[in-house]
Amino acid sequence: MKYILGLPTDDMERREEFGTVAALTELGRAAEEYGYTGVYVTDHPAPTPKYMAQGGHHDLDPPVALAVVAAATERLKLMTNLYILAFRKPFAAAKALATLDSVSGGRLIFGTGTGYVAPEFSALGADFDQRNEHLDESLETLKKIWTGEPVEGSGRDFRAVGNFALPTPFTRPHPPIWIGGNSRRAIRRVAEHGDGWLPMRVHKKMARFVHSAAIENLQDLRERIQYLDEQLKQVGRRDPVDVMLSPVALGYGKTNFDRGALREELTELTALGVSHAGVTFSFPGSGELETRSQLLKWMEAFANDLIRT
Repeated sequence: MKYILGLPTDDMERREEFGTVAALTELGRAAEEYGYTGVYVTDHPAPTPKYMAQGGHHDLDPPVALAVVAAATERLKLMTNLYILAFRKPFAAAKALATLDSVSGGRLIFGTGTGYVAPEFSALGADFDQRNEHLDESLETLKKIWTGEPVEGSGRDFRAVGNFALPTPFTRPHPPIWIGGNSRRAIRRVAEHGDGWLPMRVHKKMARFVHSAAIENLQDLRERIQYLDEQLKQVGRRDPVDVMLSPVALGYGKTNFDRGALREELTELTALGVSHAGVTFSFPGSGELETRSQLLKWMEAFANDLIRT
């Protein structure tokens, strides 16, 4: 099992603690020192008050935040979780992501998905109802742009007449693409385009809110992984893809936190084929996160419990 740390770049109330160059530098260096494989940030450029009241959040712009971490580290992977392509024109998205991968020496993990907050799509001039088709088209287009060769053709929101973009990504032919979503359509997309799958723990009631299928327990996850294996074989792919379950609700900072139960859970996930765990200390089930020093303490405690053992 490898561990990718979710950075609390969504905390706009404590920007001095988590959202400055100094904060991202310190957290990135600590994550690398403690043995985390990488860090991830989320993507919500235009949430609504209703979404915020339901537990939603803002976030720093992913390529910008991750570039700060890249400058402070040497090996740490830099993950978008998730970067919504429907919010952006393909050449602009390709440029931002290729730049991040290029300047970091090939450390980007490009996590993407369809998105689910309909009013956010409206604010950004995107079509919520066409988000699946938009994502499929965008993935094909980004792969063409990332070759560095002229691109001819048009799509839902662009027309290319031999346009090309440099730099190409450092990683060839492109950064690893990890695709989020619990639905069968999302899993088929992983088989066609992806190097990794990002399922979510979602109860049935929450599944309607995020417009995805529910994964409530290990049996649900097992069935989805079996379906993924079937789809990979159907398209002629023999090697398994990475699977990251994110986030893992930890409980550091709570008086009744059971480290043994966490170890057992992660062992079960590994047996199912989960290769990476998303680790966040600002998620329901964890203690209340208020300061950077507190986060650093929990990061180190988790590393001592599970990474360095």
